[in-house]
Amino acid sequence: MDYVRGIFKNRPNRFIAEVEVDGNLEIVHVPNTGRCKELLVEDAVVWLKPSDNPKRKTKFSLHFVENKNVLVSLYSQQANSIVYDAILDGKIKELSGYSIHQREKTVDNSRIDIYLADDSRQCYVEVKGVTLIVDGEARFPDAPTQRGAKHLKELIKLKKQGNRCVAFFLIQHPAGKFFRPNWENDPVFSQTLNEAYDNGVEILVYRCDNQLDGITLIPEPINFDLKKEDNDS
Repeated sequence: MDYVRGIFKNRPNRFIAEVEVDGNLEIVHVPNTGRCKELLVEDAVVWLKPSDNPKRKTKFSLHFVENKNVLVSLYSQQANSIVYDAILDGKIKELSGYSIHQREKTVDNSRIDIYLADDSRQCYVEVKGVTLIVDGEARFPDAPTQRGAKHLKELIKLKKQGNRCVAFFLIQHPAGKFFRPNWENDPVFSQTLNEAYDNGVEILVYRCDNQLDGITLIPEPINFDLKKEDNDS
């Protein structure tokens, strides 16, 4: 896939950004509803995916931003497909051995990202893409997410019904070497994640290798700590 290089200028709202491309100011789609304040700074180098759909209001989507000398993936929905493909390729040992693999499974009023099963087991996997890095730690979320807490509560319910449930955090910023919930920005989600873990919901954390010619999951789990740091306010 050929990407177009641009220079980030402004983000008027969470859906669009103003990017300079070949000397012209373009309005581009931002496929990430997080704040990304530490990434989308003025004059940051970004990489855009062109679209040939004549019905689109914007002809580019912002997929990558350069930060700390690495490429950071901002296409949050792509996290689901990266994890799903890695499961099919056997790169996530904790999620191997299932005969049924399904993208999205509707449960009550929620859609869980990945459903795995065989004759005797069912496993529900909810995927969250992580781009916020604080002192080398990956943290989620970078903005309060009621939807994220709702998904965790759904996992708790499914776990209590006897299913295997996994909260999967995919670090999309290569600088992240450790994971912690973002207590400062979203204490409700962070507390709910702790409750999920205490109720038997498993937590897996992996990282991406981001290249313009493709994104792959690095098949080595990352350590995490769910507790609030003493210096967090």
